[in-house]
Amino acid sequence: MESRGPGDTRELNMAPGQMIKAKIKKTLPVTGPQAPTVSELMHWYCMNTNTHGCRRIVVSRGRLRRFIWILLTLSAVGLILWQCAELVMSYYTASVSVTVQFQKLPFPAVTICNINPYKYSAMKEHLSELDKETKNALETLYGFSEGKFKVRRDADDWNATESKFLERIPLLKFKDLSKKTVTEIPSGNKRKIETSVFHQGSSMVNTGDPQDVVGFQLCDPNNSSDCAVYTFSSGVNAIQEWYKLHYMNIVAQIPLETKVNMGYSAEDLLLTCFFDGISCDTRNFTPFHHPLHGNCYTFNSGEDGKVLTTSTGGSEYGLQVVLYIEEADYNPFLVTSTGAKIIVHDQQEYPFIEDIGTEIETAVATSIGMHFTRSHKLSKPYSDCTETGTDIPVANLYNKSYSLQICLHSCFQRAMVDTCGCAQYAQPLPPGAEYCNYKKYPNWMYCYYKLHEKFVKEQLGCQQICKEACSFKEWTLTTSLAQWPSSVSEDWMLRVLSWDKGQKINKMLNKTDLANLVVFYKDLNERFISENPANNIVILLSNFGGQLGLWMSCSVVCVIEIIEVFFIDSFFIVMRCRWQKAKKWWNDRKATPPQEPPQGNAPAKEGHDNPVCTDEDLPTFNTALHLPLPQENQMPRTPPPNYSTLQLNAAFTDLLPDTLEGRSH
Repeated sequence: MESRGPGDTRELNMAPGQMIKAKIKKTLPVTGPQAPTVSELMHWYCMNTNTHGCRRIVVSRGRLRRFIWILLTLSAVGLILWQCAELVMSYYTASVSVTVQFQKLPFPAVTICNINPYKYSAMKEHLSELDKETKNALETLYGFSEGKFKVRRDADDWNATESKFLERIPLLKFKDLSKKTVTEIPSGNKRKIETSVFHQGSSMVNTGDPQDVVGFQLCDPNNSSDCAVYTFSSGVNAIQEWYKLHYMNIVAQIPLETKVNMGYSAEDLLLTCFFDGISCDTRNFTPFHHPLHGNCYTFNSGEDGKVLTTSTGGSEYGLQVVLYIEEADYNPFLVTSTGAKIIVHDQQEYPFIEDIGTEIETAVATSIGMHFTRSHKLSKPYSDCTETGTDIPVANLYNKSYSLQICLHSCFQRAMVDTCGCAQYAQPLPPGAEYCNYKKYPNWMYCYYKLHEKFVKEQLGCQQICKEACSFKEWTLTTSLAQWPSSVSEDWMLRVLSWDKGQKINKMLNKTDLANLVVFYKDLNERFISENPANNIVILLSNFGGQLGLWMSCSVVCVIEIIEVFFIDSFFIVMRCRWQKAKKWWNDRKATPPQEPPQGNAPAKEGHDNPVCTDEDLPTFNTALHLPLPQENQMPRTPPPNYSTLQLNAAFTDLLPDTLEGRSH
């Protein structure tokens, strides 16, 4: 009798089509994701892949040759990864291109301010007490008053009247800077300071007499021990800075309308005007009030929607103005130079006169030649710039187009309001805030200095938040000076200008009160600097393909094959193995009956005593394979046959009677 295994039994129960598939699977080699283990999958991949290095690792004979091929293949993979990383990095670089065009150019806005913000004759009433104390301090420190030098005296000899400005912020004269020994002005008290000393204006202290080092002390009114002393290498800088603190405090409390009336009107500042060879007047200038420079005037502001252009370069076709400075009405303690400040800017930009303004001298003809440049930078991921500033979490207080300076000033002003409770006078007022004054905010000066110190050290976070604008316009300026008016034309020119000004002949204008300004395009070449991506996606993919083909003789299909085998197929094989183990564990747990304790000394059951094998159900080979496993998890023995079945007489008595009769004989 031919015995059949369990696999043969299952095949007999299959349909013909399924039997054919089973035989094919049994005959063909195991490949791809049907591999039982990851190592067999890798072996199959190396034998069938297009990358020659992997195949040589498998088929090479000898350990040395196989090691060499492993080393070469890994080196090629490392080079590919390195080169591809370089390609990705170069993808985010930009190339700069410069385009020069010759065309009709828009003329920029030109903002002009007098260096002296307000007429001193109009401000005297508000500054009388401050000016008096400043003169007394100068007399004490340097021994002169009202322009006449006197013998220098010590502060101990000054029996001054009560001074609210010097008492609020006392001036200090250092006897010994290293020992921090100071003399207070005006009290004359000598003491040693224990607070921090900050030197302003220069990194080097005055190398002369230590007595010449002058400064002032700022303290927190709520905590007298919390103070800071600021020193200056020049007494001029110390007095000016001390004066400006009180000056801003006073001006911040004056209504805007009053300040405008105390400043210079357009008729006061502008004597003559020409643009592009055509006469112009004050109607071509737009006024605005600057906190530090008073009334300023912008030519070609574009507020009416019209921007002037020029089609010819040269000084004859630019802006030509003569300014009346009126030096005699200057504040002697606030400003130490004479002239005007101008700035060339775009119509949508705010004119930061105090930061980047150009000073114009009196009695001099100043010619400013311009070159126009437009620049555009690529935003992320190529650079950290902003297109419109809407992505910057800082409110624009200037109502102009975004710029880095606007962001920094707005950020500091917001920090000033949040920290000190009021706004600094030199910058626009945020909504809902008011300018600082020490009547309502007695500690604002100390708070401002401490906050400004953090701002300079980049501890406020403004420099980290604010970004450069991606697009901007720039006018490169070239300044030249000439004596004006000349000695031969001075007399008649001053007489004519005095007549135009409405002055009497016996009060002729002085040339030190006048400044001549010319702003023009040196040429009409517009330079456009733009950034363009150095690579695009097509070039990047081509470079990837070149590296793969050079080092691994590989293509895009090969890359897809690697992804499929090393990631997808490997993942499914691992998961399938885990699933089979979990399924086997569950089936074993489900099939194993609960263990019962043995009763007495019952003898262990043998194979022929198995209840499954009875005379009513004769054992066969198949039933023997389905017997339950014993407790020792060993394969069951084949039960012995029932020998009574071998006696044929019981089975064939009725069928073969003649045979039996023959045997009896």
